[in-house]
Amino acid sequence: MRLLGLDVGERRIGVAISDLNGLLAFPLCILQCQEKGKDMDEVARLVAENSAYGVVVGLPRSLSGETGPQAEKVLAFVVNLKGRVTVPVYTYDERLSTVAAHRHSQNTGSGGRRKVKRPVRKHLDADAAAIILQGYLDWQRGTS
Repeated sequence: MRLLGLDVGERRIGVAISDLNGLLAFPLCILQCQEKGKDMDEVARLVAENSAYGVVVGLPRSLSGETGPQAEKVLAFVVNLKGRVTVPVYTYDERLSTVAAHRHSQNTGSGGRRKVKRPVRKHLDADAAAIILQGYLDWQRGTS
């Protein structure tokens, strides 16, 4: 049973998917943000295409745990998404997931100290979605 993970940003939505056993998360793709309805249609298509049984959306809380403007936008996205898909939609605290994705890209040689070019930066959105989804999977199993 697969889960989709989403890292919702202003310009892009990073998408990740779990393996069939729900143990590991992998980057899947990046969606360019469009009109809300089209974004939701694309996510719904990915849910159906991958036979996902749920969607995990990263909730960007502040370091103190409070809900800021970006978290409010993501919560509105979640409400809209729940009206478009027939599977459960969960939120998961994504604090520092983008930082972790940057570190991962540096450790694997795709980032480094040089200025990050656009194609690599785009991959970070899917990497961040995978980090969010992996955190959720680990939390579900009680291993985080």
